[in-house]
Amino acid sequence: MPRLLVSLRQWRPSRLGLKLFVAILSVNVAIAASVFLAVSYSIDRGFLDYLNQAQERRATLLADGLITRWETQSSWEWLAQSPERWPYIVRFELGQEHRDRPSPLGEAQDFALRDHDGHFVVPPVDAPRGSNDWRWLTLYSEHNEHDKSQPIGALGFRPPQHMMERMESRFLERQQRNLVVIVISLGLASLLLAGGLSWWLGRRTRALAGATQRLTEGDYHTRLSERGRDELSSLARDFNVLAATLEASRDARARWVSDTAHELRTPLAVLRGEIEAMQDGIRPLNQENLTSLAQEVAQLERLVNDLRMLSQSDAGALDIQLAPMNLSEHLESRLSDANRWLEESGLQLTGQLASSIMIRGDAQRLRQLWNNLLDNSCAYTQSPGELSVSLASDARFAVVVWQDSSPGVPESELSRLTERLYRVEGSRNRASGGSGLGLSIASALVSAHGGTLEASTSPLGGLRWTLRFPLFTAP
Repeated sequence: MPRLLVSLRQWRPSRLGLKLFVAILSVNVAIAASVFLAVSYSIDRGFLDYLNQAQERRATLLADGLITRWETQSSWEWLAQSPERWPYIVRFELGQEHRDRPSPLGEAQDFALRDHDGHFVVPPVDAPRGSNDWRWLTLYSEHNEHDKSQPIGALGFRPPQHMMERMESRFLERQQRNLVVIVISLGLASLLLAGGLSWWLGRRTRALAGATQRLTEGDYHTRLSERGRDELSSLARDFNVLAATLEASRDARARWVSDTAHELRTPLAVLRGEIEAMQDGIRPLNQENLTSLAQEVAQLERLVNDLRMLSQSDAGALDIQLAPMNLSEHLESRLSDANRWLEESGLQLTGQLASSIMIRGDAQRLRQLWNNLLDNSCAYTQSPGELSVSLASDARFAVVVWQDSSPGVPESELSRLTERLYRVEGSRNRASGGSGLGLSIASALVSAHGGTLEASTSPLGGLRWTLRFPLFTAP
């Protein structure tokens, strides 16, 4: 019983399938009705002329036969005394005597006959409007004693409009039956088509809905089949990309929390150890030891500030005041101030800065950016080494190229350098200081200025950073 319920749930039509069924059925019925109306209109407009011409030809043919018969009998008494002969005469003269059923355009009831005095020999049949609106063809005979044409009577034939009504009634009856068959056939075809599409779409949409539900419950390993090249397959691919992105984001968040806890644990452990040593009397409570504690607190404070800045950057709430500024003068001033610091670290500063390059920037935040890049170069470049900084501009951007000497970074690691708390294992990890957030902050500061930061291998043997800032154009 549970399996039957599951099977019924899987086979129930989706709302999309029902809407598709109604749409297909409605369109097919509308097409059938349109065809029917178009055919009816064509009959009313064109077939009437055809009926008129055909009836006139039949009336002329019948009139010739009746004249010949009158000339043989010299009167209409033979027909008046035997009116049952009229259908046979009509069929014979119209060449339909061998047919089982007469043509609907050549029935005896569509013709009438009067003598030369206007008396009906064969009165009109089924003429609710009388015979006034019938068309009459005068019959003439030349076989008389004066050898002159004389009227011997008149042949009447039903107006095409009347015949049209009778034929249209028959036609409509047939077409209505045909239309019912067509509508039923279209309904069955639509049912099969919409049922198949409903099952197919329902299966795909239910799979997507189920995967979405699992994704909201935290199952980021969920993936959908990507077979096909239609929009649903494209949606499945987008869903898989979303699931992979959420999975990577969750893993990154877990690493971020773990690494942050680790970074905070280290200075706290040092503080706790030194304080406990002073409490136990192992280390004296003097100015030197208090200075060591203050340094650990300062390092902890810097880490907290860095984390707070990155959090503000993620939320788009980084405090930054952009204003027109001369990037050339600002960068030259900061490098001049850091020249002595670089010499103490065993680095020689070289490079060339173009003059009067204007951007919109925050002088304080840009100084923090240069400090982070200087810290990174001093911490990870072997002494004696070289730091090269150049500034130029192209049509739209100010371009800063910041590169140092060996050791370098493997190309596989370049894209991860700006990840938070990420450190390259190997030769560029010789220094023990730093929180691993400097380059992440540098990337956030560049982005806040509307620029980009890209890492690559330096010709000097180390790391090259390419920074691009949008140029300032005066209004």
